[in-house]
Order: sequence, then C-alpha cells, then structure tokens
Amino acid sequence: MIHLVCAVICSVLVSVLLKVAARHRLDVAQMVTWNYLVAASMTALLLQPSLDALRTGHAPWAALLVLAVVLPGLFLVLGRAVAVAGIVRTDVAQRLSLLLSLAAAFLFFGQQASAWKLFGLGLGLFAMAAICLRPRSDAASAAQTSAGGGRWLLAVWVGFAAVDILLKQVALSGTPSMAALLVSFSLAFVLMLALQLWRHMRGRSRLAWRNVGGGLVLGLLNGGNILFYVHAHQALPESPATVFAGMNIGVVVLGAVVGIAVFGEPTRLLNRIGLAIAVLAIGLIAWG
Repeated sequence: MIHLVCAVICSVLVSVLLKVAARHRLDVAQMVTWNYLVAASMTALLLQPSLDALRTGHAPWAALLVLAVVLPGLFLVLGRAVAVAGIVRTDVAQRLSLLLSLAAAFLFFGQQASAWKLFGLGLGLFAMAAICLRPRSDAASAAQTSAGGGRWLLAVWVGFAAVDILLKQVALSGTPSMAALLVSFSLAFVLMLALQLWRHMRGRSRLAWRNVGGGLVLGLLNGGNILFYVHAHQALPESPATVFAGMNIGVVVLGAVVGIAVFGEPTRLLNRIGLAIAVLAIGLIAWG
C-alpha cells in the first residue's frame, strides 16, 4: 500500500510544481523537456521494459509518434489548467478522463458495459460538469473564466483520455505499455529539445539552468508516479481494481486538500458536491 500512497503523492506534487512555476520564473515548456529525459531514464533503468515487440514489422510506430507529440502537449495544457483553474479542478478533470476512456472501451474495444459501470459513467459526467463551473461570481473569477479555465479543464479531460486510448491501441499490437512509454518519452524529449533550441535561437525563450533544475524535479515526480504505480500493481496482483480506484480517488482527495488548504483555491457548494460524486463514480467504475 505504501507504493500506492507514494504514487498519489508524486502525482499531486506534479500539479503543485506546475502551480508554483510562474512565481519562480520557471519556463514550463523547458521543464517538460528535461522531465522526459529523467522519466525515460527512470523507466529504462528501473523498470527495464523489453523492446523486442518494437523490432517486429507490426510495431505501432505511428501511434508511438502521435504519443510523443500528444504527451508533452498535454503536459503544457496541464500546466496552464493548473495555473488558470487550480489544482482541485484540474486533478479531478485529469482523473475523470477515465469516463471517455471507458466509453471508448465500450464502443471500440469490445468491453462489456455493466450496469454499475454505466451508472458510474453517468455520475462522472455530472461530476465533471459540476466541477467545471467557476467557483465564484466576483471579478477575479470572471477574469479566470475569460482566460479559459473551463476550456483548459476540458482539454485536460479529453487529452488524458486520448493518451489512454492510444496506449490501448498500442497494447492491442502486442507492445507492452512500459516499452511504449519508454519510446514515447524518448521521442518526446528529442522533439521538445529541438523546439527549445529553436525558441532559444529565435530569442523567444532563453535556455536557463533553473529550468533544467525544475525539469529534473518534475521528471523525478513524473517517473516516480509511474514507478510506484507499477509497483503497487505488482504488490497487489489480485486487486487491480483496488489499485486503480485508490490511485484515482487518492489523487482527487489529496489534490482537493492541497488546493484548498495550501493554495486557498475557492470552491462553491456545487464544486464540492461534484468532488464527492467524482469519488463515488470512480469507485463504481473500478468495482463495477
């Protein structure tokens, strides 16, 4: 269980780091770049996934290249959502992306739609709508909404579901998930590094050591989240639903505590009801 707790903490700390990046003059795009160098190294050295499946003629290189573009782009979207909409709502949107993944599993991957899972899906959609509502009606909230808080949350919701669906397609080809992530992380680092060098040469964003440091910390948290989550499944091989639900519910709850208690993020009654319903929906989907 300690692995699951560590995975939850790492996931929430990623959001915290993105939240405080601006006040410490950190460039999120540069941080994301170095993050993938660390995450790829941790995956290769600590999980040591087999790459044999990628040496066949049926390797899903197209999907892996798409993942290499979508993953860093989604990280940038996540950073913007945390800054604009807050940790509380962004973490919930991220975890409720499983609703779209579940719908895709029913429609395209042949998964059976049990009554409890369908009920959880319906509750989750209501929770997502309640959480996306702006927390207050004063001028500050109006500015937040005009900056696109709701749109960034929806982008997080759809983006994480898209990644999950891509990973399912890769898995159907016989490529293990960790091997797919290793290749995608490595390609993402190369693509993002090329982008940062271009930005540097054009004078749009100067490369700075503080961003390297921030990226290394971000990579340790991102890689730690993956590593601990895998170990949690290995420690509880008979209870995958417990690990899945514990991870998602844990992130929602801890993210809400940190966002409200540490950063003073405002919530209205309907937002808090949405949080509670999100936890219930995740539980129904996991154990349905």
